[in-house]
Amino acid sequence: MARVYRARQENLDREVAIKVLPPWYASDRSFVERFNLEARLVARLSHPNIVTVHDASEYNGLLYIVMQLVDGGTLKQRLDQLRAQGKTMDLHEAALIFRQIADALSYAHDQGIIHRDVKPVNVLMDRSGRPILSDFGIAKVLASSHEQLTRPGAGVGTPEYMSPEQCMGGQVDGRADIYALGVMLFEALTGRTPFIGDNYPALAHSHLYEPPPPPSRFNPALPAPVERVILTALMKDPAQRYQRASELADALDLAIHATGRLPAYQREHPSPPARSPAQAAPGLPAGARTPQPRTTSYLCPNCQHLNRPQMRYCTRCGCPLNQCPACGRINPASNRFCTACGHALSAVPV
Repeated sequence: MARVYRARQENLDREVAIKVLPPWYASDRSFVERFNLEARLVARLSHPNIVTVHDASEYNGLLYIVMQLVDGGTLKQRLDQLRAQGKTMDLHEAALIFRQIADALSYAHDQGIIHRDVKPVNVLMDRSGRPILSDFGIAKVLASSHEQLTRPGAGVGTPEYMSPEQCMGGQVDGRADIYALGVMLFEALTGRTPFIGDNYPALAHSHLYEPPPPPSRFNPALPAPVERVILTALMKDPAQRYQRASELADALDLAIHATGRLPAYQREHPSPPARSPAQAAPGLPAGARTPQPRTTSYLCPNCQHLNRPQMRYCTRCGCPLNQCPACGRINPASNRFCTACGHALSAVPV
């Protein structure tokens, strides 16, 4: 709905990007309100993986936003480049990029803001390869007091990346962004989106009623734990997805660990080596063993796999570990009471 120009801000001697609303849109108050909302929303956000807004104003009947210039291309261009080479994104690169996007979304959701149009073209890349989430033009403030600009019954987004609840035109929350993030991860690791159609109704029907194809069908080398992470993010029911974007990134890291391959950022900053049981801790007599703390694990109710206390989903099968029987909230395995309604929980410690 806008054009973006590269420009120089003379008083600060820096290059910026200027998003300008064309005059034929400026005559439509709904577009003007949405444009102004974008400026206010993004200006409230301060995160290294969210584009920075410097200014917003009007000049000669044209509305504009002055933003941080990010000139390293987009994630879509990176995926197109890989596709042209007959390749898919390396797991390590995917882990690094999607961790940062997930952190940005978790931060925005914590501020009460959902993006509603997460897709590769809206992820800018700087020259160091850092992903920067842009275009909150159709974002929505949760529990806002102003009149809803996007009402129930009007699906908003890009069809290939829209969650089932968006396709229905209903109320959405941050879990719609998590679904879109899952679609992007599917695309990065297989070279295509899970559903392909010629028109919106066909794509909406697929998102609503068809199970996503296994990513390994298109990339047989994809490890099973990584496939389960993707399919969990693509669950039709928002309550069965990851509840925070950062949980998806955590699960992806653990899945890659399960394959014996570390993400690039963990190879560069490894944890200190652990002492062997026979190695004395400082201050203990030679030959004395360092006391080892007991770590409680939690059984998956579906596959009996042992999981860490902070996990919400099984790292083997993706099943919720500690779902509240009263309200459906997915809690960390170690929680004894639901964080949403206070109901007693029954995860099994081992």
